[in-house]
Amino acid sequence: MSLKLKMTTYKIILVCGALSLCSSCSWQIKSKELNTSGEAISLGETVAQIDQNALIIFQDSKNNFWFGGNKKGVYKYDGHSLVLYTEKDGLIGTDVLGIQEDRLGNIYFDATQGVSKFDGQRFTTLQIMEKSTGNNEWKSEPNDLWFRMGWNSDGPYRFDGKNLYHLEFPRNEMENEFSSRNPNVSYNPYGIYHLYKDSKANIWFGTSNLGVYKYDGNDISWMYEKHLTETPEGGSFGIRSIIEDKDGFIWICNPRYKFRILPDNSKTNDPEPMNYQRESGIESTRSKGLYFMSMTLDNNGDLWMATYDNGVWRNSGNELFHYPIKDGETDVMLFSIYKDNQGALWLGTHNAGVFKYNGELFEKFEFSNHIR
Repeated sequence: MSLKLKMTTYKIILVCGALSLCSSCSWQIKSKELNTSGEAISLGETVAQIDQNALIIFQDSKNNFWFGGNKKGVYKYDGHSLVLYTEKDGLIGTDVLGIQEDRLGNIYFDATQGVSKFDGQRFTTLQIMEKSTGNNEWKSEPNDLWFRMGWNSDGPYRFDGKNLYHLEFPRNEMENEFSSRNPNVSYNPYGIYHLYKDSKANIWFGTSNLGVYKYDGNDISWMYEKHLTETPEGGSFGIRSIIEDKDGFIWICNPRYKFRILPDNSKTNDPEPMNYQRESGIESTRSKGLYFMSMTLDNNGDLWMATYDNGVWRNSGNELFHYPIKDGETDVMLFSIYKDNQGALWLGTHNAGVFKYNGELFEKFEFSNHIR
């Protein structure tokens, strides 16, 4: 054998051995991103499966899926690999309760400790602006992003692309009544449980115990109906879901009523009662006592509603369908329902990872079966 042939054979053996070594360590490698100089840096860890506690689902404009709301960090799934990002990578906290994307493709993670921005290369933390005297910065521009920062703030956080402002809700008439009934309460009754933007760019805020605020870019209005917050058994559910249906009605937490929002009667900085018309919602004995953690519309305009421990319900307008959700023999505790860019429906759960609708039922999504 010639020297040239021996060297070629040796190189092939070395390459094959290196490939074999990489393959055997495939779940321990680091995700490679590029820094500003174009150099590869280590960020995140490639894993085989997602955590069982996966509350939040989001798909970005590049069709990457992001999963948050667990004790480990946030996961990114691009259809080929699953990468876990943690506080070691710059994520501000692991209790992520919201994920958004701006018009430039940056991804934002809304956690109790603050908001992290991911630009594809690194995580940075948004800094909150100090409040100006007499200026609460209630404004709304088309590209603004709105955040909660956990469960216990007095109002939302608005990011205009440059600055992050903490806004405070105007006090409403239910506060004194709530305080008298709950003198030693340990949580904030104004805490935001849900944040939603409707087709008219109105921003809706569901609070833990003091009803719903709506901000139209100029004025703040407010509504409170006891059944929206308190269950028939007397428990406090809070406003955890708000959605606008295909006919322009607003649904809030439970299916008993839907609301036609009318022009507000006055213009003031104080929270005036919202002008609305209440109509019957889903008229079915099966819907009594249901409260929804999350709601979405499918591509046909059907309303899908996820309960905490009673599965998913779909309202087609004429009929109500029920989808029990189980992981083997275990009842699945739901947190969110999400429609992706292709119109597929996903479920975020407290105890069973994520589920995806296959056209007939929701089945558990096993990442190890899809990673290539």
